[in-house]
Amino acid sequence: MNTPSMMSACNRAFWVLVAFASAASAQTVSQLIPHQVKLESVDYLGKRAVKITEDGQVANGEAYAIVKDAVFHHGAIDVELAGRPAAGAGGDARGFIGIAFRLQNGQFEYIYLRPANGRADDQVRRNHSTQYSAHPDFSFAVSRQQAPEKYESYVDLEPGVWTRYRITVEGTKARLYVHGTSQPCLIVNDLKLGDSSGGVALWIGPGTEGYFTGLEIKAAK
Repeated sequence: MNTPSMMSACNRAFWVLVAFASAASAQTVSQLIPHQVKLESVDYLGKRAVKITEDGQVANGEAYAIVKDAVFHHGAIDVELAGRPAAGAGGDARGFIGIAFRLQNGQFEYIYLRPANGRADDQVRRNHSTQYSAHPDFSFAVSRQQAPEKYESYVDLEPGVWTRYRITVEGTKARLYVHGTSQPCLIVNDLKLGDSSGGVALWIGPGTEGYFTGLEIKAAK
């Protein structure tokens, strides 16, 4: 039984704003608004998931699916995701996959993974396994030019394998946690869009076949 004091405590804590994982296929896809992507509900490696692929030729950063009615400022976003190069993708495809947040008026922050880099034999590629960017003006290329290594890091990844992904955001700071670790593998202390709020989207990069399940958006009061 929930007492008034218990309810008050709950209201002061995190709450789940939106979650989809076990929902029926139509309901799952219906919670998303495609932006230059194709959406499909599928069974993938033992989990019911949303499959996302590009809808034709899409500019870098422009392929994502917006979560309906989600508004995010501070808090945490958790999801399981799996990204791999799509059939016929070019040699630079890495299975780019992640989450965009604080989306408004075509601008957003995003943190993503490059699964094909996680176990590469080239150490430089390994060092580019995670990435922070801000669309449209702060791409990976701009960040490497302005501040090499600051917005990327290594984490062990495999293409097409379910990966636990979590980001926490407070003000202009964000942290990426992968595989359920207690320590972040990427720290961003200067989010380029400032202390803002906006929507949340499931994001994929060029030449990617992406899968998402178990999304939870937890807003901090």
